[in-house]
Amino acid sequence: MSSGILHSIKKIIKRILSIPDPNDVEFLRSKGFKVGKDFNMREECIIDFSHSWHIEIGDSVTLAPRVHILAHDASTWTYLGYTKVRNTYIGNRVFIGASSIILPGIRIGNDVIVGAGSVVTQDIPDNSVYAGNPARFLMKTDEYIERERLQMRPENCFGREFSEANNVRMENKLLMKETADKFGTAFAK
Repeated sequence: MSSGILHSIKKIIKRILSIPDPNDVEFLRSKGFKVGKDFNMREECIIDFSHSWHIEIGDSVTLAPRVHILAHDASTWTYLGYTKVRNTYIGNRVFIGASSIILPGIRIGNDVIVGAGSVVTQDIPDNSVYAGNPARFLMKTDEYIERERLQMRPENCFGREFSEANNVRMENKLLMKETADKFGTAFAK
């Protein structure tokens, strides 16, 4: 059984049993989590439930699947009896790639892209693309977007009818796959 199906089953069981989902955005807001408009959080993301009021996220932010955003570090608990807590901020128009981890106390600016699998250990300034473990600067966001725009052609750009959300037909899946092979990249809405 896929992890997405298991995740959905867990959510249904929690609703039936009236157990709050620690990643339900409205529940997190009730605990002090701040998030702007047009927030898109994909499946299996973790927003630090026990310290969610220390996290602020701006407008037009997307968290790809399995992103972790932390505001506390319990490494000191065994030795000091205290957990370190830091405020974590994410700006506007930010995309954080799948399975990335944002450590406590990080500030991510506006117009930022964080590559999949990154571990963000330092603040990220506006207009930046970072990736890696630890995440490092790759280029300015506007440079990356322009580079990608130059690869777009009518023959390698596909509309919503090619998305899984719209039950894309197998022939369209194959066309898109062939196009990605031919051009190196296909773009989908």
